[in-house]
Amino acid sequence: MPRKVAIVTGASSGIGAAIAVAMAKSGCNVVATYGSNPEGGKATAITCEAQDVEAIAINADISSDGDCRAVVKAALEKWGRVDILINNAGTTRFADASDLDAINADDFERIFAVNVAGCYQMTRAAAPHLKESQGNVVNISSHSGFSGIGSSIAYAASKGALNTLTLSLARSLAPNVRVNAVCPGFVDTDWMASNLDVEALIAFKEKTVAITPLKRIPSAEDVAEATLWFALSQVPATGQLLVVDSGTHLTIGDPL
Repeated sequence: MPRKVAIVTGASSGIGAAIAVAMAKSGCNVVATYGSNPEGGKATAITCEAQDVEAIAINADISSDGDCRAVVKAALEKWGRVDILINNAGTTRFADASDLDAINADDFERIFAVNVAGCYQMTRAAAPHLKESQGNVVNISSHSGFSGIGSSIAYAASKGALNTLTLSLARSLAPNVRVNAVCPGFVDTDWMASNLDVEALIAFKEKTVAITPLKRIPSAEDVAEATLWFALSQVPATGQLLVVDSGTHLTIGDPL
């Protein structure tokens, strides 16, 4: 039986890389897209190939519909099928939510172009082939889409929109394709390292652990495991939004 083919966007590091490798370990051939980190994208593909599957790394800007279609075309030319689409690529602009002048319309446009429109475009490009394979789409969203707390107001708003997009696509692509979302809270990756110095990042992690019911920060591998459940299981779930944050969303008295 031919191997399943999984496309993972934004797979050069962090959650995307962990998902791509987990897909490979599960026996899928992998398309790993990357943006500004070609070394990371190629390293992810090499790590996937070490799991005795095939993998390719492709430079793609998912805010470009042409790039989205090119990614799907590359998968089809290589393996003739697409079974799984993981919409992980995302962007943000770190800005204090209390300062409404910290972001502008250009920031909203750029963030929504990747986090929302990009996911739509990738799904649209893959949809005919996912229908043929009875496949799955998993969007990597954020609990920011529920809490409104995140790296910026624009980022949180984009993830709220992505959650709604997940529901709409689940209806549109049923019954042949299931569409779900995993919504992490803070994950122990380099995502916030560009915004906080070492001491501030350590303090943030300590506070997160202290207030989180499960007393630990989820890892990229934790998010990958939840993603694989949606992508590879036969459970008839669609339009679901699964929060993976060690219970941080329960801390309404002292939210991050």
